[in-house]
Amino acid sequence: MIGAALMPAWIIIVLLMLSDKGGLPKAAAFVAGTLLVRSIQGVVFGAVFQREDQAYGEAGTQVLVSTLLLVIGLLLLTLAYKKWTKEEDPDAPPPKWLASLSEMSVGRAFGMGALLMAVGMKHWVLTLTALATITAGQLDQPQSIVAFAIYLLVSASLLLIPLLFSAIAPRRAASALGSARSWLERNNRPVTVIASLVFGLYFAFQGIMGLLG
Repeated sequence: MIGAALMPAWIIIVLLMLSDKGGLPKAAAFVAGTLLVRSIQGVVFGAVFQREDQAYGEAGTQVLVSTLLLVIGLLLLTLAYKKWTKEEDPDAPPPKWLASLSEMSVGRAFGMGALLMAVGMKHWVLTLTALATITAGQLDQPQSIVAFAIYLLVSASLLLIPLLFSAIAPRRAASALGSARSWLERNNRPVTVIASLVFGLYFAFQGIMGLLG
């Protein structure tokens, strides 16, 4: 959940939208687009993993979880290396999209959020890992739904908090969110490198230990 929440580029997009006049509906639409796609992934692949668990049992599910952890660990370590060497992140939004945020409609903002979630490999693997982990917990259906809903909320928390702050206290939010955006823009690279390295090593270690065990 924490790994999914730490997406500096997405946070910057939301903060940029909120900094524009009337940007709250656009930012909310962007976040809604990401949540919709992630929810669809949960419904579809949650059912798939449930069938796999029934077919192959707990041992098979453990292998699946460990494999996904290893994959996301390697992806995050690759991202850390690319950011460290200043290579472009393939899941980052194109610069021209950032430049056109102020002119973007609510509908296009929704579509942008859905598209970035749909094409981002890291986001797919993170969501699939969460679903596989929930399946491995042998929860009943209501508990599994609650667990995935918690994952959705926490993974989007760093996008939802600025939205709520801007909706509740727009004047106070303008200055605070502007400062946060400036800090993220200045420190995007080191934040991404450190977060990707820490979580990459952790996920890779857990995946390898799970496969060996």
